[in-house]
Amino acid sequence: MSSPITSTSSLPIREQPIQQVGLLKAVEDSYGGVKVDVEEPMDSDVYVPLLRASMSQWRQQGVKGVWIKLPIKLANLVEPTVKEGFRYHHAESDYLMLVYWIPETPDTLPANASHTVGIGAFVINDNREVLVVQEKNGAFRDKDVWKFPTGVANQGEDICTAAIREVKEETDIDTEFVEILAFR
Repeated sequence: MSSPITSTSSLPIREQPIQQVGLLKAVEDSYGGVKVDVEEPMDSDVYVPLLRASMSQWRQQGVKGVWIKLPIKLANLVEPTVKEGFRYHHAESDYLMLVYWIPETPDTLPANASHTVGIGAFVINDNREVLVVQEKNGAFRDKDVWKFPTGVANQGEDICTAAIREVKEETDIDTEFVEILAFR
């Protein structure tokens, strides 16, 4: 039989206060990510714990991409943000945008655009039926809208290749590009 544990120490037990860390204010985007506009000046000793706690929560929530916009007046937060794994996305005259891809899947955050080439795929089968889809993400998500498969060509990607890829991504249907000279 074991004896109860007793203490012969006369030292008082001091309770250490638990420090609660807040989170960065974020807004969900249309693609499963979040956008953070850091506006208030803060020291990196305050910012880094907020960023780490936020990243932990976003991982648990299944967030994909994180976009952090730092105005030039908060340039002191650039280095600690990069040290947490963020990379530069783009800069304007008054801010720097940094990004982080959370999932262990290929990063699909778009490159900074000098221009964007949008594509739409008109797909018709041998029965002359036209393929239309409903969006799972984006502006038309959860709307009763049917549309052609659309998307954006990747940097350096052929437009026809982009159309075939977008059809596959949106429908899991393999297709091919066929130039049609005239409809009968």
